[in-house]
Amino acid sequence: MGIKPTFLQLKNISKAYPGVQALDNVSISIRKGEVHALVGENGAGKSTLIKILAGAIQSDSGEIILKGKPIDLHTPADGLKNGISVIYQELLLLPYLTIAENIFLHKEPTNKFGLINYRKMHDQAKQVLNQLDIKLDTRMLVGQLSIAQQQLVEIAKGLASDAQILVMDEPTAALSEHEVSILFDVIHTLKSNLVTVIYISHRLKEVFEISDQITVLKDGQLVSSMPIEDMQPAELINMMVGRSISKTFPPTYYHDQDSEDLLKVVDLSTRGIVKNVSFTLHRGEILGLAGLVGSGRTELAQALYGIVPITSGSIIVRGKELPLKSSKNAIWAGIGLVTEDRKKEGLVIIHSIKQNIALPSLYRREKLGVINQKEEVRDVNKIVSQLRISTPSINQIVGYLSGGNQQKVVLAKLLLNDPDILIFDEPTRGIDVGAKTEIYQLMRLLAEQGKAILMISSELTEILGMSDRILVMSEGQIAGELSRSEATEEKIMHFATFSL
Repeated sequence: MGIKPTFLQLKNISKAYPGVQALDNVSISIRKGEVHALVGENGAGKSTLIKILAGAIQSDSGEIILKGKPIDLHTPADGLKNGISVIYQELLLLPYLTIAENIFLHKEPTNKFGLINYRKMHDQAKQVLNQLDIKLDTRMLVGQLSIAQQQLVEIAKGLASDAQILVMDEPTAALSEHEVSILFDVIHTLKSNLVTVIYISHRLKEVFEISDQITVLKDGQLVSSMPIEDMQPAELINMMVGRSISKTFPPTYYHDQDSEDLLKVVDLSTRGIVKNVSFTLHRGEILGLAGLVGSGRTELAQALYGIVPITSGSIIVRGKELPLKSSKNAIWAGIGLVTEDRKKEGLVIIHSIKQNIALPSLYRREKLGVINQKEEVRDVNKIVSQLRISTPSINQIVGYLSGGNQQKVVLAKLLLNDPDILIFDEPTRGIDVGAKTEIYQLMRLLAEQGKAILMISSELTEILGMSDRILVMSEGQIAGELSRSEATEEKIMHFATFSL
């Protein structure tokens, strides 16, 4: 078929922020109609590069050449005019507008009087959704959708712009395997129509499955750019992190099924999807909770933490029933939660690292309404050092950190409160392989110290690699339980897709 000509060039792109060289003389060539993967650890410069390509920020030096001609991108509108559409990892949807209104925001079809033609808009929205095999009513408000459904609407929004270049930043982070398969089918269709896809993902299995070309960034510099068939997984990880990660998952030391029951859940139900769930969590154990998107995993975690009201059943902590009226009761009982959506639920993005980490444990340093600031700074600095959070200061605004470091801040605020029962909902979503390994090691260390961990994950390799025991949810109920030795991807998926 021959080699496709270069379609887009980023030449000698540099961008600096105070104290940080985000991009340093990066040059990449991208061909028309290819899927070009852009990978690297959090903080490698990927997000900065795509924001420059989108026109959201400007580079300090370098140029962007499209179809052989330099283009100026001063605003996102300039990017769209040049056929560049970016689907960001953080969804840019308006919850109080309908699906169709979000898909065609600022490009609504109008009638001869200049008014929005809603019938035409909904018809066109249905056509775009049909391409993605999404069965949703285009008149539904986006705020009523799940995270996975919102992600698909964001993708549809990008496809509706008739982009020549479609940038996807972690597009599958909240998607089920079925939805990922649908997305990949759409990408193949885009390729056949000569649409260029720039694909950013920390899921390296996806990168090798979908990409034609791969570019690796590290610390703002170009490490390598080559055809995907010339790259080996171990070689890629070494390029990304600068070291070999021979063991992604640390070894397990948990063997005692007779260890103390820190948490016992009996016939737990909520007004939502959770129905008659029962299980036990032992001291020192990492209990994996698997299941498809919408199976009730997150709702169960929220119920255990007092966010979602319980309609029946009981929660027993260290042998005593917990009167769970709010999250405050859960915290006092020694339960901690790392939420699925760190930016929306786990962090105050506009506040500092210190403020975020110290917030849940203020009562520990408070006396007569006064916070011991000296003790707070000492404790925060200690946990920041222990978790190796990369920051010039604990006064740094959390929103300026990479995704991996933001997740570490979420973990730090949890650990500073020293709970015995830890609930991790998608603990490594959207972070790089190096940061994942660090978090896995931390989780195993916490288990060895006697903490009990309930880990929810959509990644089956993570469930299999980290869990001492596995529960699988389907339609709000526990569909099956597997020991570490008997668990396989096939057995988990059997339970996850089994209709109770």
